[in-house]
Amino acid sequence: GNNMLEVKNLSFAYKNNKEILNNISFNIDNGDFLAILGNNGVGKSTLLKCLNNILKVDKGSVILNSQDLIKMKTFEIAKKVALVGQNIPSLDISVRDMVMLGRKPHMKWKFTEEDDRIVEDAMERIGIDKDMHSNFISNISGGECQKVVLARALAQSPELLLLDEPTSSLDIKNQYLVLNLVKDLIKEKNIIGIVVIHDINLAIKYCNKVLFLKDSQVYFSGNVQDINGQMIYDVYDVKSSIHEIKDQKIILVD
Repeated sequence: GNNMLEVKNLSFAYKNNKEILNNISFNIDNGDFLAILGNNGVGKSTLLKCLNNILKVDKGSVILNSQDLIKMKTFEIAKKVALVGQNIPSLDISVRDMVMLGRKPHMKWKFTEEDDRIVEDAMERIGIDKDMHSNFISNISGGECQKVVLARALAQSPELLLLDEPTSSLDIKNQYLVLNLVKDLIKEKNIIGIVVIHDINLAIKYCNKVLFLKDSQVYFSGNVQDINGQMIYDVYDVKSSIHEIKDQKIILVD
């Protein structure tokens, strides 16, 4: 059906530089959670920013539910795509106001009761305590902050949720918490999630699809179940073994 993301022949280079992304093609369906994996500098975050047109691609298309995002205006894309970045702004803005920003792309003239309900729902869903709502972003912990940014993305009611290393600043408990939340949201809302993440075992635990980038190209795109030692060796240049523990794949580097 149409409910999917199709990336076709996407290429991107920074000015007067060699190509970072060369002819990237892949597709995933609604309800899928895709991990983009590969070595540092291979273009994972760049790919994410191309998908929502923050970076203008040199060629290619990004078709989300039959519409090409590449051809859309920024404010139109914001109705469909939410990006949770690495850097959380240390703003003098309340938690609640931060989450309200997620409604901005959808607002007609003013903030409505419906917007209000969506914001409340998002904060509750992500587990932001009522007594946090009026706190300033600049005064809360990294873990809480990550939750607020996630709530803002959720309030945006996206069809595509992009996450750029959402766990890099979090302790272990919050890493699991955030990824688990995202995984549940993707299933429940039947949207598409894409995460750039360093920890391959975290990726395998929460994502059902994987895309390996290598030498500016897609080395492999498919099911997490199909990851094997040869792939790990080709992509990361390490020997490893793959184990099933409690129905879960775990990769151990030799």
